[in-house]
Amino acid sequence: MIDVAFLGTDVRPTATAVVIDVLRATSTITLALVSGYERVLVAGSIDEAVDLRAPQRTLAGEVQCARAPGFDLGNSPEETLQPRGTELVLATTNGAPAIVASAQVAEEVLLASMLNLAAVAEQIGAGDVLLVCAGTDGRVSIEDVYVAGRLSAALGGPRSDAAHVAEAVAAAYPTPLAALEASAGAVGLRHVGLESDIAFCAQESIVGAVPRLAETVDGVAVIEMAPTTGRTSASAVDEPTETYSHKSI
Repeated sequence: MIDVAFLGTDVRPTATAVVIDVLRATSTITLALVSGYERVLVAGSIDEAVDLRAPQRTLAGEVQCARAPGFDLGNSPEETLQPRGTELVLATTNGAPAIVASAQVAEEVLLASMLNLAAVAEQIGAGDVLLVCAGTDGRVSIEDVYVAGRLSAALGGPRSDAAHVAEAVAAAYPTPLAALEASAGAVGLRHVGLESDIAFCAQESIVGAVPRLAETVDGVAVIEMAPTTGRTSASAVDEPTETYSHKSI
C-alpha cells in the first residue's frame, strides 16, 4: 500500500518511509552526498548538532530559514558543493525531525526531493510505503505534497486516499517550480534573501543518488548513499518540463 503522511509528526511504522523536505533538507542531503560527503548526520535539534561538532565534520543548519548562529553552513543545497570535511552534520526546523522520527519506526528510510525524483522511484521496493511530508512549522506544505504525489503516481500498487489526494495536488501544477513557488516555504526563503534555492530545488532528476538511513546512533540518523537497485521502473515519472541552470556537481 502506498500511503502519505502529510506531516512529519504523522509518521507510523512501515516497511519503507520516504521522507520529503524539498525546501530544503532532503535536497541538501542529496547534494551533499553527491558532492563528496561520506555521510550526513541528521540531528533532531540545533543543540544536538552542536554537540556533534568534531574534526572533519561540517555543521549545517537553519533557524527560520537563515543559517544557525555559529554554524559553518546554512541549509542551502549549493553550499555543500565543495565539501569541507568527510561528514556533514545537519539540523533543520522541519526535515531533520521528520527524518529522525521516521528512523525510529520504519524498517527502511529513504530521502526524496525533486533533484533525485526518478532515482527514488526506482529504489522503492514492494510492500508498505509511507511517503512522509515534513511540512512547514507544523503545517502541511504544498511542495512536499507535490513531490509525494509525483512519487505516488510513479509507483505501482494500491493507494490510500491520502495518496490520491497528493496525486491530485501534483496534477494541479504545470511544473515543479510552480508548486514550489506557491508554498509557504518559498515565502520564508524570499524573506531571508534565499529565493535562488527555490529554483535550484525545483530541478527534476538531475542526480541519481538516493540517501538512505544507514543506522541510528544515540538518536542521530546516519544517512549514506544507497546502492542502486533498479527494483521498480520509474517510467511513470514524467520527463522534466523545465531545466534550470546549476553549478556542476
